[in-house]
Amino acid sequence: MNEPFTDHYSILPGRELGRGKFAVVRKCVEKRTGREYAAKFMRKRRKGQDCRSEIVHEVAVLELARASERVVNLHQVYEMASEMVLVLEFAAGGEIYFQCVAERGEEEAFSETEVKRLMRQILEGVEFLHRNNVVHLDLKPQNILLTRDAPVGDIKIVDFGLSRMVNSHKELREIMGTPEYVAPEILNYEPISTATDMWSIGVLAYVMLTGVSPFLGDNKQETFLNISQLNVSYTEDELLHLDRAALAFMQALLRKKPQERATAEQCLRHPWLQQIQEEAGQPSASAAAAPELQEAASASSALLHSSPEESPAAREENEDVEDEEEEEEVHEELMVMAAYTLHGQCRHTTTTTTSSSEKEVLAAAVAAAAATGQQQKAVSKRFKFEEPFIGGLQEILPTGEFIC
Repeated sequence: MNEPFTDHYSILPGRELGRGKFAVVRKCVEKRTGREYAAKFMRKRRKGQDCRSEIVHEVAVLELARASERVVNLHQVYEMASEMVLVLEFAAGGEIYFQCVAERGEEEAFSETEVKRLMRQILEGVEFLHRNNVVHLDLKPQNILLTRDAPVGDIKIVDFGLSRMVNSHKELREIMGTPEYVAPEILNYEPISTATDMWSIGVLAYVMLTGVSPFLGDNKQETFLNISQLNVSYTEDELLHLDRAALAFMQALLRKKPQERATAEQCLRHPWLQQIQEEAGQPSASAAAAPELQEAASASSALLHSSPEESPAAREENEDVEDEEEEEEVHEELMVMAAYTLHGQCRHTTTTTTSSSEKEVLAAAVAAAAATGQQQKAVSKRFKFEEPFIGGLQEILPTGEFIC
């Protein structure tokens, strides 16, 4: 819509739901119906580049995903001169991160039964995406929301800023995502597939069940080394009380070779998740979608046959803007106050000046893993509520350069 957003919505006063360098999410109310939504304001031009195509890609994925109740619903889109506004379903329960960081046994922490129910819902959403050749590439607790807090509601998958289309005719190689959740093939700049998301789901299951991040090291290099060497412990105290089927579920996903990982469809049939399904006595929510939603998904799919590519204008560096921003040394810090995680600047492949230490982090970690057979002890850290790991999304070019 080209009409002013404020003609139809009132922005509620108070804290923002989330803020990034180029986007902000605010709670709003539709004037006509009185319904609450989350409005994501996204700048179309970032660091001198036209990033409208990136926003359009995210919109197209959300349109495609209307057929899945496990993906946050896109209500409307408004376009103004300098920004676009995505009006999204408001998930009142916030992100599952806060339950993940709670001490085991505390009232806020998930029980294994709750994790099984929520993991099944996450897999239903991911299976739908993969069936439509979409990979999310940033599955983590901050991008999984709950429809309500207490009792624990249903999940909604959000933030498709890094999502990509995959197909068997063209290889996709990119290095992106959140360090703790990236798969080994991402670090090795090997082809991305639906199996890349499945690794992240294995990490997500570990975190939801234990409150421990399995590959987190003292720094990025140590984290990357843990991932490259598959340094994960299944003997943590937090795992001892779990059903053995839960361990088998995680082990089926945390495998170095993508082709050996279980698919979303296979995971939905895993004995660990079948237990909760049998107890509930209900069919899978993803078994049948409304025909009209399937039709809408097919229409949106036409926009997604290829990954978003930058326009010629986006490839041209605005040297004056770049130089000015480099001199100011602005460091992006992602800040999520409630429910919505925001992605950073649009991606490009031009050379960007960064510090030598940052440029060498990935190369050193991967080289160390490849050159030596040394098996370092896995470094696992419990999340701290006061210091959530919500670093700005980063990408690492094939040359080893970081774009922050």
